[in-house]
Amino acid sequence: MNNMESLKHVDSHMTELISDLQTLIRQPSVSAKNEGIEECANLVQKILKKTGIKSEILRLKKGVAPIVYGEIKSKQNPTKTLMFYNHYDVQPAEPFGLWDDPPFSGTKKGNKIFGRGATDDKGELITRIKAVDACLKTTGDVPCNIKFVIEGEEETGSAHIEEYLKKYKKKFSCDGVIWEFGYVDAKNRPIIGLGMKGLLFVELSVNESKIDAHSSLAVLIKNPAWRLIEAVKTLRDSNGKILIKDWYKEVTPLSKNDLEIIRKEPFDENVFKKEFGISSFVGNKKGMEAKKALVGGATCNIAGFVSGYSGDGAKTVLPGHALVKIDFRLVPKMDPKKQIMRLKKHLKSNGFSDVKIKIYHGEAAARTKSTEPFVNQVKMAADKAFGKSILNVSNAGTGPMHPFVDILGAPCISIGSTYIFSRIHSPNEFARVDLLKKTTKCICLIMENFGKS
Repeated sequence: MNNMESLKHVDSHMTELISDLQTLIRQPSVSAKNEGIEECANLVQKILKKTGIKSEILRLKKGVAPIVYGEIKSKQNPTKTLMFYNHYDVQPAEPFGLWDDPPFSGTKKGNKIFGRGATDDKGELITRIKAVDACLKTTGDVPCNIKFVIEGEEETGSAHIEEYLKKYKKKFSCDGVIWEFGYVDAKNRPIIGLGMKGLLFVELSVNESKIDAHSSLAVLIKNPAWRLIEAVKTLRDSNGKILIKDWYKEVTPLSKNDLEIIRKEPFDENVFKKEFGISSFVGNKKGMEAKKALVGGATCNIAGFVSGYSGDGAKTVLPGHALVKIDFRLVPKMDPKKQIMRLKKHLKSNGFSDVKIKIYHGEAAARTKSTEPFVNQVKMAADKAFGKSILNVSNAGTGPMHPFVDILGAPCISIGSTYIFSRIHSPNEFARVDLLKKTTKCICLIMENFGKS
């Protein structure tokens, strides 16, 4: 194919890319509140069809967000199939008052497009669609078969993606998957992620009295907040090590090849600390230890703690109820089901049988080996589009990568336009236009490299 013509097409059609992204942002699609999900799925299908990509809405059952599926077959190379996995749902936009512009306005200011989903994940989705569009407009073909699997539950844990993959396994069959996002660091270098950590999200709660009481009664009535604090304190030490028995039992150490990649990966501790306004890392980690933790460290994080009164001023109350939400990041070989049993056993053996456990979500970790040929094809494309790229053994975050690897048997790689400080999941989320352009070109090059292999 005439690759240069496709890249030129990207340059000359950025106005259309921006317009389509703004249209997507302006359609709210908050999966946590089931807000605009059906409308956004239909909009995504409309954009795919406009591009010339055959598409359909796939469903499991009532109440489950649909998947938008797209497919286009290559005339020149019908034996190789590349999948783009993305999602059209977004995080809630609250607190609205912290946004400079309405969160679903898609406001463009200079090199930035603001709005919930601008980067995560509508901006990334648009780069994939526009890369295919560039190939079709300049050559009338794509260098390999292309499939789109675009889900609507990623931000709430992709609860049904495994069921979708099993039901449509034949339809979704592919030889490689480009993941829904990829970070770009502070020096504009794309970070090619070869994996995702897993996640276990739980809620622990303690009920004591049936009503809140006057705090003077704390001499007689037990405070459930203290009880919960005591329980949570047993889960990890001050350096972040998880104290639950056998928590790390199945974990295999990072390989020599992994360690070499980690060693080469740049990580500016000072820039990172400045961005978040912190002075030191957990356990006072530095250098290689900090980088290894991001890639291969398991976590036990308090995501929220609720009990009693937290409004302005004073209220002398003894709460009757307390709850804490905790997310555990998991690394390869950690089975969420086993880890749940270990958590339950830990609380019981430490005398906290009264602590109730609610399981929200469990997801295993996944990694693609750096020796996989697909990795080099992506890296060559990223180096050409951006000037230089960085291999990353695993992203610190979580996504449903494991079922794609397990069910479809396809290697998954993250690459994209997400500026590392683009405020995803926060007020004033934005996408950078220059990175959207470079990523679209990069996707064009990936398709070419993949088709040639």
